[in-house]
Amino acid sequence: MERKFNDQEQARRNKLQKLVEMGKNPYAIEKFERTHTCQSFIKAYDKFSHEELQENKDVIKVAGRVMAIRQTFGVISDFSGELQFYINKKTFDPEKFQMFKQLLDLGDIVGITGTPMKTMTGQVTIKVTDFVILAKSLIPLPEKFHGLADEEIRARKRYLDLMTNRDSLNTFVARTKILQYIREYMSSQEFLEVETPILSPKLGGAAARPFTTHHNTLDRNYYLRIATELPLKKLIVGGFEKVYEMGRIFRNEGMDPMHNPEFTSIEAYQAYANLEDMMDLTENVIRYVANKIGKTKITYKGVDIDFSKPFKRISMIEMINEVAKIDFNKIKTDKEAVELAKKDGIELLPHQHTRGHVISMFFEKYCEEKCLQPTFITEHPLDISPLAKKDPKDPRMVRRFELFICQKEYANAFSELNDPIDQLERFEAQIKEREMGNSEANEVDMEYIDALEYGLAPTGGVGIGVDRLVMLLTGKESIRDVLLFPHMKDLK
Repeated sequence: MERKFNDQEQARRNKLQKLVEMGKNPYAIEKFERTHTCQSFIKAYDKFSHEELQENKDVIKVAGRVMAIRQTFGVISDFSGELQFYINKKTFDPEKFQMFKQLLDLGDIVGITGTPMKTMTGQVTIKVTDFVILAKSLIPLPEKFHGLADEEIRARKRYLDLMTNRDSLNTFVARTKILQYIREYMSSQEFLEVETPILSPKLGGAAARPFTTHHNTLDRNYYLRIATELPLKKLIVGGFEKVYEMGRIFRNEGMDPMHNPEFTSIEAYQAYANLEDMMDLTENVIRYVANKIGKTKITYKGVDIDFSKPFKRISMIEMINEVAKIDFNKIKTDKEAVELAKKDGIELLPHQHTRGHVISMFFEKYCEEKCLQPTFITEHPLDISPLAKKDPKDPRMVRRFELFICQKEYANAFSELNDPIDQLERFEAQIKEREMGNSEANEVDMEYIDALEYGLAPTGGVGIGVDRLVMLLTGKESIRDVLLFPHMKDLK
């Protein structure tokens, strides 16, 4: 394949060729032994004065990417941070100095040997006695202040974003720590982390459109999982009492600042527990993580949030009445509910002509935008909750909550439905909805029904959107900014 290079790219390739001809091919080097990272070097020598370091003869080896060159000064960057280097032309090897001036480019990865020094302004610096180019950057780095303003480039070429944007790197370090602290808290509560299949023969566990793939050996289609709920509850049937899985979920749906087709969630299930236990677990794990990363109090999208305060708890019908002054306790039939929706201008799909669906639509229209502080919305309609226990006070509702913060859902939980007869009826109702056009309806999973018939203990279950939690705790408003490799539309 013939490639065309611009002048700068060709110049860098010419420099690489000169290095090869000099016997200094950077790609032939396998290892560079460092004594310090950039930040550990600064930390070690910042306590010394300019005069004290003039007498210091410690031999230091650091390595990183060249981010700036200004005459005989420069800056390298490694994972820990940035470090200034200095070359004294009078004492430096002339041949190496020419190599520094003529063959080194911004973006090159170098290994530096030197001694510690402080500039007259007090900046800890490494005084270079030797350097080696470890990898040649054949493409110029983007212009520092304008080249990475393009969000598309940052998301498509994450490696470029990470090497030139310390804030982005710190975000993904924070993401890793958040996942670590979630696991830490779950372990402290004696939950066991398990793994369940990504390929599933049945569609279930959530209301979502799936990705499909084909298993050649078995000659059958599979879905990429849209949830981990059903296999995790099978483990509760089998005798586990506290299990969770944190991993990738796949939903063949739209992309926007809050949605990516491939995302991370955690689902947890606890035997002999109920909805209130899952509220406590959800509130406590979020508070624990926020405390561990020092973000107990944050401002997100202009909203001040204090995670140390108890989260609000209110039923869906109560909040609709509070916000929209409509009391669905007084609306008894599907016909009344549908008429109310039409009067209010809410358009219903064929499968949504029920009281339960109308309640959900009114909540979406009037209440979601009011859920700014952490709020558990409880008592959802049965029609939209095929896997939750019925509320004994009102069998049209179920024992379910969703957690909303800053108008968005962060968690979804049930007192799990463990009645196999009721569950099969719910699955069959989902099939009817699918026939009426609901592409997100569940399928009948007879293997899961079979497991329930052996007996599922009373169980509480919760799913938490990890990516959204990371967005919240790092102050990011787009899911693309917390995914290392988000899905992107093709370039035209």
